[in-house]
Amino acid sequence: MNATSRSVSFTRRAILGGAAAMLAPRPTFASELKLNDDGLYVKPWFLESLLDLNDDLKDATDKGKRLLIMWELKGCPYCKKIHEINFADPAIEAFIKDRFELLQLNIIGAREVTDFDGERLPEKAFARKYGVRGTPTFQFFPERGDGLAQKQPAAREVARWQGYIEPKPFLAMFKFVADKAYETTSLAEYLKANS
Repeated sequence: MNATSRSVSFTRRAILGGAAAMLAPRPTFASELKLNDDGLYVKPWFLESLLDLNDDLKDATDKGKRLLIMWELKGCPYCKKIHEINFADPAIEAFIKDRFELLQLNIIGAREVTDFDGERLPEKAFARKYGVRGTPTFQFFPERGDGLAQKQPAAREVARWQGYIEPKPFLAMFKFVADKAYETTSLAEYLKANS
């Protein structure tokens, strides 16, 4: 072989590996992430809300979607990871956008939220009322608000997850709620069987 010719060999594994790498979700770079006034990362498809949960739940139901609250905190590394990795996956983003109205709240925020029972609280007090202590936390609510006001706050949710979760079980968590699997099993059991 002379200096100008090269021998290039492609194996099936190299070709398939390269194709898989090109199709894999690309993590979002920090420079691509957008921050709101509270220093939380936001997506353009997040719910714009007047923070009245009864109205938000009704609007979500009217659209054939479920209401979800995602609690975050400025500087939370796991919240950033959700945005950089999980929300960067087009399949995950599409699944959530098609089936959920995602309301982002700040665990130490001051915006006033009207709860299902009519109580008006700043985000920080609302988080305490529901026992939200860490970020990110995901609260999923039922399709309808009938009787929610009479229930204790924790009993209003159909599912909850706290902390970072890898993309595959993250998507499974949303499928758990979308498919109403909570009617027959726990989220932990569902994730064990489906991720």
